[in-house]
Amino acid sequence: MNTWIIFLRGVMPFGKNKVPMAQLRQVLTEAGFEGVQTYIQSGNALLRTEMSAPEVEACVHDLIQTQIGADLVIVARTGAQLQKILDHNPFTDVDISRVFFTMFAQSPAEDKVKKVLSEDYAPEALMITQEAAYLYIPGSAARSKLSNNYLEKKLGVSATSRNFNTMKKMIELSQPETPRTP
Repeated sequence: MNTWIIFLRGVMPFGKNKVPMAQLRQVLTEAGFEGVQTYIQSGNALLRTEMSAPEVEACVHDLIQTQIGADLVIVARTGAQLQKILDHNPFTDVDISRVFFTMFAQSPAEDKVKKVLSEDYAPEALMITQEAAYLYIPGSAARSKLSNNYLEKKLGVSATSRNFNTMKKMIELSQPETPRTP
């Protein structure tokens, strides 16, 4: 049985991308997923299944679209994959709350990655690896040129971004509980 961390791209508290977390838990549980949990209201879930990541992404996408009505990109990763992303963070000497982690639904083309990386974003910074994009945004993320939408447009892939605290919490939730000794 695999434990998958599910990130929904573009969840909003209202409108066409509204996905109530209680309803999401119910839909996923009724579909046969085990151990379904959600974390905060921004589209973070956890579930267990025998399915592969692409199967989970397709199934969760279809369930949300047909039963909740939102057409969202779904990204599934394991806790180990998220930990690897955090371990490879190139921005270790800055305030971690100003680093954002972007996971791709598909791998971006190498030529597009090179082009995006050749641009100057100072005082912000960008690094892209096979696993993720790392965005250092010292000021307001809302005013930044570097954003999830920007990367999707320039790289031609779907993606979703999270902050360090959300990544750490999802890794923590994905770990099996260790039995306590009296």
